[in-house]
Amino acid sequence: MIDKIISGGQTGADQAALDVAVKYNIAHGGWIPKGRITEAGPLPSRYRLHQMRTTDYRDRTRQNVLDSQGTVIFFRNHLTGGSRLTRDVAKSMRKPFCAVNLLDNDPFESAVILQSFVQENNIRIVNVAGPRASHDPGIYVDTKIILETLLYLVHLDQGNAFAIPFTCCTDPAFPDTCDAAVHLLEQDLPLKEKTDIARLDDTKIMDLYFSWLDYLRYRLGLDAGNPLCWYGCFSSR
Repeated sequence: MIDKIISGGQTGADQAALDVAVKYNIAHGGWIPKGRITEAGPLPSRYRLHQMRTTDYRDRTRQNVLDSQGTVIFFRNHLTGGSRLTRDVAKSMRKPFCAVNLLDNDPFESAVILQSFVQENNIRIVNVAGPRASHDPGIYVDTKIILETLLYLVHLDQGNAFAIPFTCCTDPAFPDTCDAAVHLLEQDLPLKEKTDIARLDDTKIMDLYFSWLDYLRYRLGLDAGNPLCWYGCFSSR
């Protein structure tokens, strides 16, 4: 089980991780440069991060790696800037880390990779790093989806899937009709996955469903109690 999520508070991946923790009542924290600086201005006070004595981003990167039991790094194509530094620091400290290339893995695959990483290293305090929003505009949404799916998978594996306090059954991100559900899944899928599915033989469609079962239940809010989606999907049959 993940007991705490920490990050450096920057826009993008860092803040997505903190928002996931807040949403699911998981402890959060971490270190941020003096002045709570981010590229968008001071980090809001609702995030419970500690200030470093300096404004040097490298110092807070080292401290967050040190204070966690393992670090997750999201990136696309190549590790650069602070993400690369995070990896190098984790290596130098001999701390577990997992760098996930989002160009090679879709959100569900990424969550499964992280599930193995967390469980194999018995990580309860995880540090999350990745690009800032100005460098990767889509990183916030991707990080949020992956981490939420990870939490679901971890709890499901423990036979306690409903322990996550799902309070978002009215979340506007959840679809309320069958068409909306299909549209949401189409948005999630990278082009490669869409192409692979389009080429599937009709007899293989059910195999696809069972391989995606847990992801579909979570992504559509079915386990959270999303009656509108349930009704919309079954009434359209």
